[in-house]
Amino acid sequence: MSLLPYALARPFLFGLDAETAHEVTMAALAGSQRTPLSLVYCSGRVDDPVEIAGLTFANRVGLAAGLDKNARCIDGLAAMGFGFVEVGTVTPKAQPGNPKPRMFRLPQSKALINRLGFNNDGLDAFLTNVQTSKFRRQQVKNPLLLGLNIGKNAATPIENAVDDYLICLDGVYPHADYVTVNISSPNTKNLRALQSDDALDALLGRIAERRETLVAQHGKRVPLFVKIAPDLDEAQVEVIAATLKRHGMDGVVATNTTLSREAVQGQPHADEAGGLSGAPVLQASNRVISQLRAALGKGFPIIGVGGIMSGEDAVSKIKAGADLVQIYTGLIYQGPDLVPQAALAIKKSH
Repeated sequence: MSLLPYALARPFLFGLDAETAHEVTMAALAGSQRTPLSLVYCSGRVDDPVEIAGLTFANRVGLAAGLDKNARCIDGLAAMGFGFVEVGTVTPKAQPGNPKPRMFRLPQSKALINRLGFNNDGLDAFLTNVQTSKFRRQQVKNPLLLGLNIGKNAATPIENAVDDYLICLDGVYPHADYVTVNISSPNTKNLRALQSDDALDALLGRIAERRETLVAQHGKRVPLFVKIAPDLDEAQVEVIAATLKRHGMDGVVATNTTLSREAVQGQPHADEAGGLSGAPVLQASNRVISQLRAALGKGFPIIGVGGIMSGEDAVSKIKAGADLVQIYTGLIYQGPDLVPQAALAIKKSH
């Protein structure tokens, strides 16, 4: 349980524009991590170790990519009790993302819409921040694991996308416990086209090939995950599952934000362009997880993400077929105490 109840901070944060609130929060985290001030949001970590993709996760609850795009707050986030933290999405070059405003709250549905567009400081700054973090130097049993999430620059033509992914993979590989290939953000033009049969086959073929070079170079095999969208039908999910297995990917992250507005029609900001996250995505994400599990069979790692607002929601992802879960929007609505609540609920469920 964190020292300061989130209920006290939330009215202040929700009084700000959504992106400003995000920036204020991340600046506060970056400034307070590794200091006594971190006790304000620090939670004891639920001990529920599990081995997935050859890695031992301290518990099954992680942070989804997108919250800490520049890897500035790894130590602060680690203090919240996560079993693993995924940072990024990082692109080779720094880019500002889409014009503001580009992030909107839909409080009635505990949801967000964002069209940030992979705004980040670029690969070099990202790697400096990863290497500055201290969590790996702590001598603890089952340390926090770090996922590094990679993407393409908006200015890179889609036919050259693989070049950006390979640049990022080369950069992050020595520092990652696992790497996630993000091909499912709706906010970079044509990015989701990489989920189509031939494009995905070509992309993952090149990434798998490069990994073999990196294994030889660094003497370690870093697991590769692929992050997919919730807006896929069963046939598309089956093709993606087969492609993941064919190219020796180690896992899948399901899912990113949705383009659907069915659950939020008529609400303020509901018609804003971008990806919808939060409570309305829970069922769509769980559907894709179930379809993936059916297509992939037992044993293939699935990280379930989308709409976790409670311990019960986290357990629903595990029941749908996920091995691990991630939260993001739930943290904004519920606060850091959601992390141990979700981890404890999952521990009690098995």
